[in-house]
Amino acid sequence: MNSLRGGAAGGGTRMRPGLDRSEVEALAKTMEVKFTVSGPVIGGAKSGIDFDPADPRSKEVLARWFRAVSPLLKNYYGTGGDLNVDEMHDVIPLTERYGLWHPQEGIVRGHFAGDDQALIQKIGMLRSGVSKIVEDPSYTPDRSGRYTVADLITGWGVAESVAHFYGVYGSDTGRTLAGRRVLVQGWGNVGSVAAYYLARSGAKIVGIIDREGGLANPDGFSFDEIQELFRRKVGNSLQAEDLIPHRDLDDWIWDTGAEIFLPCAASRLVTEEQVRRLVASGLELIASGANVPFADEEIFYGPTYEFADQNVAVVPDFIANCGMARVFTILMQGVDEPSDDLIFGDVSSVIRSALEACYERSPAATMVAATALEIALEQLSQPTGSK
Repeated sequence: MNSLRGGAAGGGTRMRPGLDRSEVEALAKTMEVKFTVSGPVIGGAKSGIDFDPADPRSKEVLARWFRAVSPLLKNYYGTGGDLNVDEMHDVIPLTERYGLWHPQEGIVRGHFAGDDQALIQKIGMLRSGVSKIVEDPSYTPDRSGRYTVADLITGWGVAESVAHFYGVYGSDTGRTLAGRRVLVQGWGNVGSVAAYYLARSGAKIVGIIDREGGLANPDGFSFDEIQELFRRKVGNSLQAEDLIPHRDLDDWIWDTGAEIFLPCAASRLVTEEQVRRLVASGLELIASGANVPFADEEIFYGPTYEFADQNVAVVPDFIANCGMARVFTILMQGVDEPSDDLIFGDVSSVIRSALEACYERSPAATMVAATALEIALEQLSQPTGSK
């Protein structure tokens, strides 16, 4: 927990082998900055478990963690899904097992307070809103009832951050999203969803990098091909007969000439060499679907991050992937009816407003992340409750 600003702290639970305290601390601090964009005015937190999610004992490990942390989750800490931990299939069932109405209950109690009736109403809205089946064809890949708000909203936000970047900064650069070539790292609920929405908007997905290999098409995969790859994924894994092994993929995938790069896998994976190769090949924009995507020891702004920010536009993680945090916020604040249009439209609007604030302070299409961080830190320096 970075702080209990506003009486509570929020941040998801992740699991991966090799995870350490430094990574979790960085993520907790990033969450606090993210709340300056998404709301509510609370502190940041993160839970991390150094364990292999493919190990058959991983569910038992996760269950023991939620049992241990349940007193905090009951009173002032709210959590959710994150890397290798699913909101709907892991977090909600396990926290219910240990007596919580919802994994965000601690934020409702600690920050929003109120009487028992108000508490029950807010938690009821959380339970129904996050698990809501997305039915509006404007937002879902199909109407089979397979996809919930939790499945789609983070990837939607990443895609919208790309679209809004070109909308806000495009009047100066003359650049538009249509036809832009996109490289995606990670094919989970963030990368695959963002790729689907961007392909639908006219961008060309030219490369996909995933855990077991990847795919590339210099001419761009068709929208139907991206939609099929999205539907065929198993868990967070890309499924294709012609996967290219990493040993072959890494030799040239960073030189494909992509104008847009979406790091949507684990934290601290993107190296300075990879960014340099992307920049040399014509990169314009990085939209950070992963939290803390660059392989720097520093929490916010290490040498790799700085190099990227100085040479291309970087939409930082606390803007690009704020979708789920924003959904929690609007549901806890109370809405009459959590429709698809209200939820997805609100996330899009919040992300655009954040980019417009950056543009108003500096219209240059570089140093966007530094500008966004400056704005966020100014807000964090104000007393709780200030605008």
